[in-house]
Amino acid sequence: MVKKLVLIRHGSSEWNEKNLFTGWVDVKLSETGKKEAANAGKLLAESGIKPDILFTSRLSRAIQTANLALERADRLFIDVERSWRLNERHYGDLQGKNKADALEKFGPELFKTYRRSYDIPPPVIADDSDFSQANDERYADLDPSALPKTESLKLVIDRMLPFWQDRIAKELIQDKTVLVVAHGNSLRGLYKHLTGMSDDSITEFNIPTGIPLVFELDDNLKPVKEPYYLDPEAAAAGAAAVAAQGQKK
Repeated sequence: MVKKLVLIRHGSSEWNEKNLFTGWVDVKLSETGKKEAANAGKLLAESGIKPDILFTSRLSRAIQTANLALERADRLFIDVERSWRLNERHYGDLQGKNKADALEKFGPELFKTYRRSYDIPPPVIADDSDFSQANDERYADLDPSALPKTESLKLVIDRMLPFWQDRIAKELIQDKTVLVVAHGNSLRGLYKHLTGMSDDSITEFNIPTGIPLVFELDDNLKPVKEPYYLDPEAAAAGAAAVAAQGQKK
């Protein structure tokens, strides 16, 4: 029997609609995002996939998405675990800045490097920035040295993989159907780990908001087939929209 892992990128947030770098800043879903989340639950219900356990980040937009999706799928009763290791990539000093303004300031090449490079992080955020998490109570249990001030995708993968190995993989091995509701970069990192996608390829790979992405895995947690979206056409359009971010004010 194959093991099922379902990934959902949170619905569109208030800052997505303002075209701002968000990262670890805790913003809520927009009205569009709430509809996307509910639709994700509808797609789950129609597919017959029934998650047994949910993992989310500690950020509200992922938590809201999970709650709305599970409510629509009639699975609100399942166990839940949250971890900072599933948080979005920390965008450093870019957090809170408009993407179009950053594109104009840094130019296309450096902008793309900061936004999509595999191993080059943006500039570090200052602790006294309005968009820093230095004193955020969500992370009071973390050693301050573990709290990022900027990250590349590689660093996201480095901090995400221990949680994959220690928690998510263990539930899959026990034949649980696992739902992970998180963020573009933490889910891209997990996708790269599971598929073996190259460092170069992952920089061009986009995960759309609010469309469940299903992995069917063998006993070694290797994909037995290509991962698939529950709404492929909407996923293709959504991925294209993600790729175009930064072009508008």
